[in-house]
Amino acid sequence: KIQDATPQLVEFIYDRLANMFREQGYSAQEVEAVLALQPQRLSDVQKRLEAVRAFAALPEAPALAAANKRVGNILKKAEVEGPVDAHVNPALLQEQAEKDLFAALQRFVPEANAQFDAGDYTASLQTLAVLRAPVDAFFDDVMVNAEQLDLRLNRLGLLKSLHEAMNRVADLSRLAA
Repeated sequence: KIQDATPQLVEFIYDRLANMFREQGYSAQEVEAVLALQPQRLSDVQKRLEAVRAFAALPEAPALAAANKRVGNILKKAEVEGPVDAHVNPALLQEQAEKDLFAALQRFVPEANAQFDAGDYTASLQTLAVLRAPVDAFFDDVMVNAEQLDLRLNRLGLLKSLHEAMNRVADLSRLAA
């Protein structure tokens, strides 16, 4: 397994892969997005790159990539105080936009995960593209850093769930302009 190799060897392998795929015509952003996750099955890298390319062509992609970057930054700041749990208590969802995002995650993430597990990375990302509208509404209407600790932690948990779902194939924030 690649994770058993020394860190320098792993870095060398991913660096060579990056150069090889860029020479094959993949953009630096596409390659970075996939290799940022250091996929353990190197045979999956090309399938992931093809999925990222197909996702990037979708009209929802720029907004979702930007939202993904924003979510990553919010979680990074929050995790200074400790790890954020991807748990959501539906009873604490107050705003319609957070309820809608939670419902969309409940509806589409299991399908996207099944597609991912079956190795259909393109379908997985395309399934998640429907999250654009609820994600946009969430950021327009919901204050993540609510003063009430339980609300804030629940909203962070919702964002952590979103982030985990969106970044199984690649780090989509790397596609943000």
